Amino acid sequence: MNGWKSRLKQIGIVGGTGYTGVELLRMLASHRGIEISCLTSRSEAGKTVASLYPWLSHLSELSFEEPSGDALSSCDLVFYATPNKIAMTEAQTLLERGVRVIDLAADFRFADVALWEAVYGGQHSAPELLQEAVYGLPEKYRHHIAEARIVGNPGCYPTATALALMPLVETKALRDSHVIVDGKSGASGAGRSARADLIVAEASDNFHTYAADGHRHEPEMAHQISQMGQNVSVTFVPHLLPMIRGIEVTIYVSTSLTVDDARQLFQSRYDAEPMISVASPGTYPETRWVRGSNRCVIGLYQQRPGQLIISSVIDNLVKGAAGQAIQNMNLMLGFNESDAIPMDALSP
Repeated sequence: MNGWKSRLKQIGIVGGTGYTGVELLRMLASHRGIEISCLTSRSEAGKTVASLYPWLSHLSELSFEEPSGDALSSCDLVFYATPNKIAMTEAQTLLERGVRVIDLAADFRFADVALWEAVYGGQHSAPELLQEAVYGLPEKYRHHIAEARIVGNPGCYPTATALALMPLVETKALRDSHVIVDGKSGASGAGRSARADLIVAEASDNFHTYAADGHRHEPEMAHQISQMGQNVSVTFVPHLLPMIRGIEVTIYVSTSLTVDDARQLFQSRYDAEPMISVASPGTYPETRWVRGSNRCVIGLYQQRPGQLIISSVIDNLVKGAAGQAIQNMNLMLGFNESDAIPMDALSP
């Protein structure tokens, strides 16, 4: 390469065929400071992006290839849009070669190896990296992310929940450390693999809870939110909505704040955060307000003194996955944080 392209940051994507991988491709295609130089998929190696995803036909020169350590080592940064327990087996080699890593799975979301192993089962293959890895929530750890070699991108439910609780735990405003998180998500949150319970005939005109006896995102919520200023324990119950994209969490907390005090606290905390907004009094955040965007909208309500109800909405594939990962990439590589980040929702 020469000229302008020689100045582009080289980006690799491991596992580019799942929903989050495709979202990375969609957004990174508009980024003027990077070039996707390595895109891997064991199942689709040799096929072009355009042949699999015609809406990305403008990426006509980009093809999937077999994973290659040498090819990935030539990148400035590599995204792992893979299942759990993949990035942890490969990250150390890339870091030793000067490549920075963002894992969109759960391999680097916990600083405590024993906790990770209890939640995900088996032995973590790179425990020495857990203390180094930065949790990729820019609104909290922006400066740490900018200096990081490796970032664990937060889960989708934990992102919506952490942003909804962060102003309260930072100021130690919770009167009771236990919080209840009632979560709802579209079917894309389960990934692209075929499952009978996610086909149209099963998921449409239907609504149900799942993993009510314990979801793996609950320990991530409790672990990470407790690092922000006030220890919390979490009861988390997720539900499947008959839609494709979107997450809404309704959170119930105990606090001495009035709803007006809470709104002032949230507005002050997020005033300089263009991707986070607080809903006006009397309005209720809707998933369509954020669909396709990297924004989070938070609503605050009170039925009686001492209780606060918080509603938080995000797009699970954008702010809950690929969009937030690109936010982190921008910070790590010195770009404007909002570069290639979709800010406006798709409507209708």
